[in-house]
Amino acid sequence: QVQLVESGGGLVQAGGSLRLSCAASGRTFGQAMGWFRQAPGKEREFVTAISWTGAGIYYADSVKGRFTISRDNAKNMVYLQMNSLITEDTAVYYCAQGASAQRMSASRGIDYWGKGTLVTVSS
Repeated sequence: QVQLVESGGGLVQAGGSLRLSCAASGRTFGQAMGWFRQAPGKEREFVTAISWTGAGIYYADSVKGRFTISRDNAKNMVYLQMNSLITEDTAVYYCAQGASAQRMSASRGIDYWGKGTLVTVSS
């Protein structure tokens, strides 16, 4: 069993930055990790994913150049650095684990989800 616990959400002004963290426990070796988000009244959508080695990284077009995913396998941690935030980034952000970062980028092959952390960007 895998547990994913997100932290770092909060209220930030547009143009600001925020860093989300995801602590993973259980069977994490060799697995890809990713972030998804769900805005009010919208479906959950892919944000970014990273392979176990970090060689494969995928971003949604809406966050390219502003968000950066990283991971520390020794600590079982995944991070999402969010810069130049806009109001449209307001959402609950979920950490996720799957076997393939590429499949996760297509919103497929998600094996585990965290409970989410709320990010609110004010204008």
